Amino acid sequence: MSVALALIALALFQIKHYLGDFQWQNGWMIAGKARYGHPGGLAHAGLHALLSLPILLFVTGGWSGTVAGVLIAEGLVHYHIDWLKLRLGAVRDMGPDDREFWHLVGLDQMAHQMTYLGVLAVLAIQG
Repeated sequence: MSVALALIALALFQIKHYLGDFQWQNGWMIAGKARYGHPGGLAHAGLHALLSLPILLFVTGGWSGTVAGVLIAEGLVHYHIDWLKLRLGAVRDMGPDDREFWHLVGLDQMAHQMTYLGVLAVLAIQG
């Protein structure tokens, strides 16, 4: 994978993440993410995997076992990052007025961005 292609893919993942987390996530998804296994949280993670599909097809040139594995892994990782953030926030009774809440939001977003770097690393290694 060329550096240019990796940077384009990273930019597309940034846009995808913004859409999935801030534009197309609805109240049902948000409410469900705090309860492990709730369909709302699963749908949110599934939305992210679905939004990654065209990016992965663009980067790899087509469907493959690697693309399928990356989609599954991204959905699982995204789900657990979100669930853990909300679980920790609930256990510590944090809300938007608490500084720790914003630390968790930042950690959550960084973890998602690191996931995208991991995806690109896997694709680069797979060649």
